[in-house]
Amino acid sequence: MADFDLVVIGCGPAGEWGAVQAALAGKRVVVVEKEPVLGGTAANTGTLPSKTLRETALHLSGLKARGLYSVETTLRHEATVSDFLYRERRVKSMERERILQNLQRHGVEVVRGTGSLTDTHTVRVLRQDGTERLISGDYILIATGSSPFRPQPYPFGDARVHDSDEILEIGRLPRSLVVVGAGVIGCEYACMFAALGIPVTLVDVKHEVLPFLDDEISALLAQRMKDIGIRLCFGQTVSAVAVPSSADEPIRLTLSSGETVDTDQVLVASGRTANTSGLGLEAHGIKLSKRGHVEVGPDFQTAVPHIYAVGDVIGFPALASTSMDQARIAVEHAFDLTGQRTMAPVLPYGIYTIPEVSMAGETEEALREKGVPYVAGRASFAQNPRGQIIGERHGILKLLFHRESLKLLGVHVIGEQATELVHVGLIALLMGASARLFVETCFNYPTLSEAYKAATFDAMDYLQRVGD
Repeated sequence: MADFDLVVIGCGPAGEWGAVQAALAGKRVVVVEKEPVLGGTAANTGTLPSKTLRETALHLSGLKARGLYSVETTLRHEATVSDFLYRERRVKSMERERILQNLQRHGVEVVRGTGSLTDTHTVRVLRQDGTERLISGDYILIATGSSPFRPQPYPFGDARVHDSDEILEIGRLPRSLVVVGAGVIGCEYACMFAALGIPVTLVDVKHEVLPFLDDEISALLAQRMKDIGIRLCFGQTVSAVAVPSSADEPIRLTLSSGETVDTDQVLVASGRTANTSGLGLEAHGIKLSKRGHVEVGPDFQTAVPHIYAVGDVIGFPALASTSMDQARIAVEHAFDLTGQRTMAPVLPYGIYTIPEVSMAGETEEALREKGVPYVAGRASFAQNPRGQIIGERHGILKLLFHRESLKLLGVHVIGEQATELVHVGLIALLMGASARLFVETCFNYPTLSEAYKAATFDAMDYLQRVGD
């Protein structure tokens, strides 16, 4: 008999909730975690810390309040690293404690150390003191997450050159910053440092901001990023990096165009690599991609039927929210539990730039490519009473409906509370609802949610004008 029904390697969101799901079904569960703290990237170096820093940047800068009451505010004082990181450290500490209590409450054992497979049912745990423990399980769940990819030619050993994990341990706030890579992480950090009044240059080989967004929203975000002081150097790569020995001298980056950019510090946000090195997966028949991502089937089963993998370690979409749901499906499949073992057909995307951006469903570009007839309705937050109260002058809600049936096809939001507002449209998409839902819904007044009704009427008004 195995020691446990389920052995989970890694305790980020996927590992935690996979373990709890199995424990709720009465299974004997153990979690193996190599880091001294629980929570993985989400709690310690990514999701929660970066979003906390965003709120700290907005608070310290007074950016939200500028011009709201005919008073121009500036940075309240010269922010220190202690100011910038205080709240982030508090939030991390609270989340780590919550995770530990959650596992303890459900009877999940936690074993500290680095796990690797000795065979397909046994995990060897190497503790920091050099001792080992062998743990056997009927099923194994790989949830080891990912780490920042570190490309050449950046000297990451230098204290002024950071990856997206190291940026949380900065010794001092930069006098100026170049962010290389305009993916979600790069854009988010570029915005939060720019909000503090730090000159930021964002470099990327792409020619637009976050091209998976609806083109209109992407263009609006790019404009707002420029408005808060971010210089966009798009369509370029970094060909050389010169880091002087003296911290008083600037780092010099040479771009593919030949232009040189001098900066105090550099953040490289060039994607992430799966944490599969040393796990011994390939030796036991589990397939990996070039960046180490574990190949899985629709139920997150690997080539070895009783071994599953979920979360960042399997690649896209690599979100905390989807990772938790993947773990649920994997556990339900492994133990043949009741329930619908499928991911939601529509997933939301939240980008914590300044301003926030969120979307669910189709973009205009995707609908045109598919030949789907559609109509767009828009509601400006500047024309919304709640938007006027809070001074949100640039936000917009955009809804895409089928032109004939008026079935909702896509939801796009940029502005204050975008990542919250999108959920109204997300539920409507999952229900297969039409414009009638928003027409008949009574929203609180004054709220930003009223924009759903305004955007719906905008789409219907357009159809009436065209019909006339």
